[in-house]
Amino acid sequence: MALVDVTYYTDPACPWSWAQEPELRRLEVQFGEGLSFTYVMAGLAREFEPSPGPMRAWLDAAAASGMPVDVRLWLDAPPASSYPACMAVKAAAEQGLEGAYLRLLREGFAFARRKLDTADALVGEARKVPGMDVQRFGVDLGSHAIVEAFGADLDLAREFGGGERPPLPAIEFRGPGAQTRVLGPSSDWVAAAEEAGARRAAAGSPSPEQALARWGHLTTPEVAAACDLPGPRAPERLWALASAWRVRAEHRPGGEVWSGA
Repeated sequence: MALVDVTYYTDPACPWSWAQEPELRRLEVQFGEGLSFTYVMAGLAREFEPSPGPMRAWLDAAAASGMPVDVRLWLDAPPASSYPACMAVKAAAEQGLEGAYLRLLREGFAFARRKLDTADALVGEARKVPGMDVQRFGVDLGSHAIVEAFGADLDLAREFGGGERPPLPAIEFRGPGAQTRVLGPSSDWVAAAEEAGARRAAAGSPSPEQALARWGHLTTPEVAAACDLPGPRAPERLWALASAWRVRAEHRPGGEVWSGA
């Protein structure tokens, strides 16, 4: 049983949540099943403002984190709203697959240049999630129950933020030690989890190949965080593995996305 409950306030189109993915990988490695996650869709944008506002936010997040970002989405076919993607995550949650689906949507907004604001596009992403009943997903996505579930998430986010949406991403740890909160992008998540009573997993850090086997594909900063390879060590190890044909690199603007060979 998980010792600490984690409530994660986020949005699939939030650039700073994308920047925080390495810290999320670090949490998953260091505490394993000692953390139980609930994702709350906080609704970043009912309507996105015209560029260059979104582009600047994505570029700032990329510069701060080293995560790959391709802002041409916001030039060529900018999404109208993040609300449809938020509701799609709630539909995936009906099958317990919200984490994997949320990650796909993040990649779509961050570097894959996918305009994820229509039912057809969101169902298309659901087809990529192993174990997803796509027909059920489509039915759920169009249901009033999902609208209500997203509305409940918006209420939770406003309550957490004292009447308005909190800075995203925001995270809350509740455990036997304390209740801790971190607002906005931060490197303090591990410390906050420990303060709440989370215990570090006995297993050490995985190798890059083990990390890729677990998550399927990762960015260089995520490998660095998950495998405890700071500075140049992560890219050095990854390119050595690529030279031996043991991993593959897919180049994206701002960095590589790695997968097993």
